[in-house]
Amino acid sequence: MTQFALRAEGIHKKFGATVALDGVDFAVAHGEIHAVVGENGAGKSTLIRILAGVHRPDAGRIFVAGKQCHFATPRDAIVVGIVTIPQELRLVPALSIAENITLGDLPVRQLGLVAVIDRARMRQEAQTVLAELDFHPPLDRPLSALSFAERQLVAIAKALHRECRIFILDEPTAALEKREIERLFAVLQRMRSRGTAVIYISHRLEEVVSLADRCTVLRDGRVAAHARRGAYAVHDLVTAMTGRSAEQVLLAVTDRGEKLLSAEPDGFTTVALHAGEIIGFAGLLGSGAGRMLRRLFGLERPVSAQVAGKRRRLKRPRDAIAAGIGMVPAERSLGLVMNQSVRDNIVLASLDAISRRGRLDRAAGDAIVREFMELLDIKPREPSLKVSALSGGNQQKVVLAKWLARRIAVLLLDEPTQGIDVAAKVQIHRLLGDFCVRGGGALVHSSDLSELARVCASVMAIRQGGIVAALHRGAGLGEHQLQAAIGG
Repeated sequence: MTQFALRAEGIHKKFGATVALDGVDFAVAHGEIHAVVGENGAGKSTLIRILAGVHRPDAGRIFVAGKQCHFATPRDAIVVGIVTIPQELRLVPALSIAENITLGDLPVRQLGLVAVIDRARMRQEAQTVLAELDFHPPLDRPLSALSFAERQLVAIAKALHRECRIFILDEPTAALEKREIERLFAVLQRMRSRGTAVIYISHRLEEVVSLADRCTVLRDGRVAAHARRGAYAVHDLVTAMTGRSAEQVLLAVTDRGEKLLSAEPDGFTTVALHAGEIIGFAGLLGSGAGRMLRRLFGLERPVSAQVAGKRRRLKRPRDAIAAGIGMVPAERSLGLVMNQSVRDNIVLASLDAISRRGRLDRAAGDAIVREFMELLDIKPREPSLKVSALSGGNQQKVVLAKWLARRIAVLLLDEPTQGIDVAAKVQIHRLLGDFCVRGGGALVHSSDLSELARVCASVMAIRQGGIVAALHRGAGLGEHQLQAAIGG
């Protein structure tokens, strides 16, 4: 047992009547990257929260370096060397890099009878751990001036400063572009070579295959598969996660219908969208690709557009919605009212359609909700449940249901499958395809270039806020061609 940095045996956890984990065994060795994958609701989050001391297991044992441990709080897990780097980094933007790294264990010196922060030693300690990551920023720079990828490295350095040697990384590449991902992977390889144990949670299965030494697949709260590097591929993981064979989805629609939208979102280049068509926007972080969609939804500077044959001035979202345009934002919480029910969120954009003489027709609303919960396979089938209680994939379906219920013609999607599992991703792609087959059109921005190459008829490459190239299916539209076009 001492060969493992961390080992969990027979972990059980229930929340009410829901069995989240049912006898899960898991172990990660020193100097190993061990990935944990599974669909939303498979038990990944529950497992890592138990290992991090957030939840207590109902049954089972946890060992760290061969010694059984009981975690009452996350602090107990940190004390024995376990740290979680979450998607929402717990750092203080107003403080400097050095202050963030040493916060909670600031070096002090005596100045007479008064203890003061030893800033020289603070910088030296911060510099030492940052050097382990081959990251050398100005130590007095405020954290708010750093990119997300750089803040992530600061969070890792903070854990190293605490002498943590078991890292749990939860979706660490969700907000990173390709070059930043490569930098993070180099850091993880360096940490592994120095004996650090890394537990890696990701929906991006290609990353898991290329990075992880071992992979554990969870399904319905149990271990469905376990394999070492070289013994599994993406399709094997999909099959183990879902119990079904992996499906390749190609959604580019070639039979274009009438023109739905014509606009110049960058002020120079015209984007024309037809019924039955999916057009993509691709660009590096900060390129302005996401801003293109926001402009078309009236969230940036006003845009003049031809929508369904009518000239429109899109100055605010209300103008876009009235013209038949809906938007799925990159942050799901911006497209939902998180403390309201699934039902209320689905009918939110259609209140005018279900109003009778100034009063809401509840029966009409309930019929719409039933229709779209069934159509989009939103689970659980409980309209009164708060939308915040749903998995990320099902929350994304609720955002889509809101616009489909409105019967909009043009759908704008910003990072539509970010942070959701592979099965939910396939469902979202199918729904998008069905929307276009029925006469709608979609503009999609995604940092997943392989996704754009699969689902789009054409993709616009964005650099410095402008469209610099257009790639079309059958004429050079592929992941590598997109990478070259956007300058990555």
